[in-house]
Amino acid sequence: IEIYSLHADCKVTSRFAHTVITSKIVNRANESREATFEVELPKTAFITNFSMSIDGKVYPGIIKEKASAQKEYDTAVSRGQSAGLVKITGRKLEQFHVSVSVAAASKVTFELTYEELLKRQLGKFELLIKVRPKQLVKHFQIDVHIFEPQGIRFLEADSTFMTNELTEALTKVQNETKAHILFKPTVDQQKINPDLDETLLNGDFVVRYDVKRGATAGDIQIVNGYFVHYFAPHEMPVFPKNVIFVIDRSGSMAGRKIEQTRDALLKILQDLRPEDHFSFITFNSKVVEWKSSLLQATAENVASAAGFVQTLSASGGTDINCALLTAVSMLDKAERLPERSVSMIILLTDGQPTSGESNVEVIQGNIQKAVNGKYALFCLGFGFDVSYKFLEKMALSNGGIARRIYENADAALQLQGFYQEVATPILMKIEMQYPENAIEGLTKNNFKLFFEGSEIIVSGKISNELDLLPVEIKAQSHASDLTLKEAANVKEKEQVFQNQSYIFGNFIERLWAYLTIQQLLEKSISAQEEDKKTLEVQALELSLRYSFVTPLTSMVVTKPAGQQQTELANKPTEAG
Repeated sequence: IEIYSLHADCKVTSRFAHTVITSKIVNRANESREATFEVELPKTAFITNFSMSIDGKVYPGIIKEKASAQKEYDTAVSRGQSAGLVKITGRKLEQFHVSVSVAAASKVTFELTYEELLKRQLGKFELLIKVRPKQLVKHFQIDVHIFEPQGIRFLEADSTFMTNELTEALTKVQNETKAHILFKPTVDQQKINPDLDETLLNGDFVVRYDVKRGATAGDIQIVNGYFVHYFAPHEMPVFPKNVIFVIDRSGSMAGRKIEQTRDALLKILQDLRPEDHFSFITFNSKVVEWKSSLLQATAENVASAAGFVQTLSASGGTDINCALLTAVSMLDKAERLPERSVSMIILLTDGQPTSGESNVEVIQGNIQKAVNGKYALFCLGFGFDVSYKFLEKMALSNGGIARRIYENADAALQLQGFYQEVATPILMKIEMQYPENAIEGLTKNNFKLFFEGSEIIVSGKISNELDLLPVEIKAQSHASDLTLKEAANVKEKEQVFQNQSYIFGNFIERLWAYLTIQQLLEKSISAQEEDKKTLEVQALELSLRYSFVTPLTSMVVTKPAGQQQTELANKPTEAG
């Protein structure tokens, strides 16, 4: 079985990435053989299309509601046929895998399309293309086209498998607003060494970039009556933080996990700003406060905390409820904290609540009542024994986010990386306001906190014939309360994309649908039962209308007669 052509074609238009992977395979044997198509795609992406064509006949993937697709499929599974086509394969990726039997001398073409909105983290956008052909490929090519009307501020492309020879196969052409990255290694350049038919191409091909930002009230783009508004202020004073680290030291944390936690906390202590206040709470079946109140991050206090962190050891049960309530009460009682400051709790745990209150619903209720919208709660789940669903619901109900920390050699770096994302809050209580009677389907437009290096994105549909789209942003910065105003000229904005030939016409509408689905699903995690249903119905309707494989839909893949007839591609979630 020979892959004679493999092409990854990615078009990024104003952060929205549309990727098509095409693999062409020929069976050179004189009997039928199994051909496999394997693509690792970002977890944040939604598959939108798949097809295979065998000897000129096309077998498309059909996207349906998950429940009805599952029914068709269960009958096939009861006959002992294989599992789904998509599984999580790491912290950033999931894998789509399909095999089909190909007759002697026949050809098959596989094509998979997926889309995602690139998320700005620590000052850049990252586009990841996983490369693993497992054999030398005669025609191998990666094309990345980027069009950013705001202007490209910087752009870099690299990979985890680059060699000097391969660097020659990489070209980058860019002007003010557009870039094209081409990676096209010959068969000789792909070889590990000239005598062996083994490929070097195994790893991540990554493009990172950021855009220029001029306007203070962000940037508005409009196509076919849909708008998107990007807002990422920079060079603003940072709010002082009041942060309590709540650290699990139960028995399961013993050994490497507690060591990595100590390493990460020592580095994080060095990153605290002098005007920050902080404290530690550690817990197993007992909850221990390092100090009875928050301390300012002076050199002396940081050194004393480092001494404490070095003594952390692990044994015993897990009382998450009591530990978090203790943290909330410490913030409630805190005195002499800076007037304008941001208070947050960062929980790190690797297990289920086993001591004290162990009913997760009760714990969620207790914490939400105690926090009462005053503080942000971030939950880090270490490894796979945590109930990620529980942590995610608790974080999202209390203005924070959850993240899984993978038990790898770089766990300490993952912890630090997370801290860096939330280390510099520069705005709070951000409200993005648009004319009420002129916008439909507005995505989330008020945000608790904005961190340096990230980006706020709001999208919607302009419902009537507006000439000007006025926007107003209200927010609190460390120095003052801000009001930023801007009005976008609808016709002019529409013009920007008119003459861009390679852009798919309705990309802002698809971006809007993608963002709306993501937000509905996120909202449903922390919603009450009856609201959950409504949110899921809306998300399902959009997933079907725009043909996205989301946690509520499935793609049914049909194969030629005589082979396992249907297989399902489902969207796996972190909570499992």
